[in-house]
Amino acid sequence: MKTFFWTKWIVVIGILAPMLISFQQSDLSVEEQLGKELFFDPLLSQDQSISCSSCHKPEFAFADNVALSEGLFGQETARNTPSAMNLGSYTSFSWDGRAKTLEQQSLNPIQDHAEMGMPVQEAITRLVQSEHYNAEFRAIYGNIPTKENLGKALATYQRTLSTKSAYDRYSAGDESALSDQAKRGLELFGGKGKCVNCHMGNDFTSGEFENIGTYDGQTYNDKGRANYTKDSGDNGKFKVPSLRNVAVTAPYMHDGSISNLKDVVEYYNNSEAMRPHGIGRDELLLEPLGLSSSEVDDLVAFMEEALTGDDYIK
Repeated sequence: MKTFFWTKWIVVIGILAPMLISFQQSDLSVEEQLGKELFFDPLLSQDQSISCSSCHKPEFAFADNVALSEGLFGQETARNTPSAMNLGSYTSFSWDGRAKTLEQQSLNPIQDHAEMGMPVQEAITRLVQSEHYNAEFRAIYGNIPTKENLGKALATYQRTLSTKSAYDRYSAGDESALSDQAKRGLELFGGKGKCVNCHMGNDFTSGEFENIGTYDGQTYNDKGRANYTKDSGDNGKFKVPSLRNVAVTAPYMHDGSISNLKDVVEYYNNSEAMRPHGIGRDELLLEPLGLSSSEVDDLVAFMEEALTGDDYIK
């Protein structure tokens, strides 16, 4: 069983919070600006109809608002689109961790047949043939577009996609930043709710892979990380996502099967009841958490109020 000291987590957040920047910053470098232009350009898809932002939508914290996104020719993606924000602490990417760098991950959707559906080299050819992009890459990298500098440009832009929230102000000493209900939710987050065992640090993720009982080998048969590692011990394990902006990234789970945040908390409260045949469920979830209805509401209030970036507060 994993253990984590709640007080240490508070200190880490307090130290790192000032480093956060808003994704709406107006002072992007020329390299970041190039990456942003590429991120929103459908030129990188086979039929030039889909861009990175088609699934990673800014209005939903660079995630999507459907269970499975629509890719090339109306195909559905294999898994729910995760947020492309607050990736600074990640050491692997994708739900199964197949990409070890953000540069690598940035290229994967381009060549995925159900997403943008084009060999990366063909995308490079298009960029070389574009007078605009050819000039931009030469000016920034001293070279024509290549696989390496395309991945670098896209990754450099995505690293600017971070947010500040009420939690950062609270951890810096502003007691008024959170309501009493959100403060109660914070205590539950680090205590009875056991959330902090996996959702910790500046980006509220351990960066590890966990089995929370969503895999049963029958109705829910996505093996997760095991599809990549070929290790049966990884069956049902998926990357722990950041909880930054979680309130605006519904639906949830790797398959988008839970439509709202309250039901996500209810799942963790008694995952066995919601998916009784989960294989290899983490021992933290073998027994119900015993959260009351009001405690569930408090946890939801904390995530909605404290972790939603200022850019998404209406």
